[in-house]
Amino acid sequence: MPPSRLDGLYRSLLLTKFFCKGWGKPENLERLFAFRKIISNRAACSQLVPRDYPVEITKEEIHSDCKILEGKFISPLEIYMPGLVPDVAQNAHFQILLPLKWNDERYKPICIHLAGTGDHYFWKRRNLIAKPLLKEANLGAIILENPFYGLRKPKEQRASSLQNVSDIFVMGGCLVLETLVLLNWCERNGYGPLGITGLSMGGHMASLAATNWPKPLVLVPCLSWSTASSVFTEGVMSNSINWDVLETQYFADGNFRERLSKMVTVVDDAFVAGKHFIQNFNQSVEELRLDINETKDLVCGEPASDVNLTVIRETTPEREQKQSTNLIHINRTNALNLSEQLLNKLLSNVRCELTQEEIDELNTKIHLALKRHNEELQAEGSGASTGNKLILEVKAEEKGPKTSSKSVGSKIMEYISWGSSSSNATPDGTEEKRIPIDTTKQRWWEREALQFMRGMMDECTHLKNFSVPYDTSLIIAICAKDDAYIPRDGCMSLEDIWPGAEIRYLDAGHVSAYVLHQKLFRSCIVEAFERAKKKWVPEGDQLRGQINGVGTGPRPVENDPEVPAK
Repeated sequence: MPPSRLDGLYRSLLLTKFFCKGWGKPENLERLFAFRKIISNRAACSQLVPRDYPVEITKEEIHSDCKILEGKFISPLEIYMPGLVPDVAQNAHFQILLPLKWNDERYKPICIHLAGTGDHYFWKRRNLIAKPLLKEANLGAIILENPFYGLRKPKEQRASSLQNVSDIFVMGGCLVLETLVLLNWCERNGYGPLGITGLSMGGHMASLAATNWPKPLVLVPCLSWSTASSVFTEGVMSNSINWDVLETQYFADGNFRERLSKMVTVVDDAFVAGKHFIQNFNQSVEELRLDINETKDLVCGEPASDVNLTVIRETTPEREQKQSTNLIHINRTNALNLSEQLLNKLLSNVRCELTQEEIDELNTKIHLALKRHNEELQAEGSGASTGNKLILEVKAEEKGPKTSSKSVGSKIMEYISWGSSSSNATPDGTEEKRIPIDTTKQRWWEREALQFMRGMMDECTHLKNFSVPYDTSLIIAICAKDDAYIPRDGCMSLEDIWPGAEIRYLDAGHVSAYVLHQKLFRSCIVEAFERAKKKWVPEGDQLRGQINGVGTGPRPVENDPEVPAK
């Protein structure tokens, strides 16, 4: 379904820009990427926060409908990564809502609520979700203040607009470890079963934190998905990013290209699809089943002037009668100045297995050829007539069933250039696909910065890079079908990453789901806790020890394959 127009309109009304100071210091990013590999492993991360980590309760109030505690503790990330957390954010502040009387003294469920974008302080989560849950299901709550928000917001930061890209990774690292502190505190005080939830960014942070708890944990992420990369590169949030600053800094400082880009992993991307296409070249050609009757070049113009790899379909009448697979040849043209080894691989008749270095070389050379072609057009005075655009046109004829086919060259070009294509119908009934490369963000060097952003986000936020939660049957994720903030196309699904998790889809956009479906979010949280009670809370006096792992539980933490035996 099309993305929600309301989402785009709402975002356009917010004038604040994100990441106005750039990526952050390269050395800080390098430290964060290295630390990600530790906190993404449950066995390693769960050892970073001791069970008796000090937590200070600073305030206690009794209200007519609940008891409210407030407290704080030093964020563990400041201990392990000193200098990354701003001074004002180093103390983690939280608020606890408890019922005046538990319905069952042996069953004291508590859910941690993490904040979405713009959710400062405690009042919104307390009144919209925590108090209703307390009233409806006798469910306690812990509301944790995000780093860079509310009491933890740096003075120079404007509203919720993080100043550096690195800030969002600091925020995530803090929340993962701080959640472990609070879960341990709940166990020490006899509460359980335990869970975690959040909306939008809070939902994704909740998912990341849940991967590192080595025991059963309820998880209800709302309006989030498997990675944050699509949020910042494709969704409506991408229009609120100061790309000019990021692109300038990326190319001005060689550290980003030479060191940091090699440390990130792009999990979901058309570029990855392109790698797969090239690495399985012959098989991919077979699958394309070309219906193009003429030679198509990767770049428009005369073949002799600016051709990298020309793909030709050779067909004889006999072959057409037999409707057999088309034979594909690649001209031995090396206008890209590819290395001899790479060229031989691409021209070979056997399955093409490229190394990462060769894939990078092909990608770089294609971009340079496109840049050179644009410069030549401008020098010849053709730039004005084309709008400074290089257009790759591919026409697919409709024969029999409606299928859209592309030349192998165009397919490689679309993937390797990370180009976005749009379809238009031509007068003769054919479908024309164009991949524009213009003087805005579509230029190759700007898209390289965009791709770096995608790689960073996938590296630090993609759930595939983290452990699978201990019990995925306790996960209920709620997603909006028309979410323009969090595009899902091209991203690995939660079902694939977390087998056994349940995903529910709302017929709504991001904003409308947040406004209209709070009651549904609450009902899913209650349902997930009922599952935990039924599965992990046996009848009898051993309840507390079993659910919290303090006594003899049904599945002690030592049985977790990711936790080494003592």
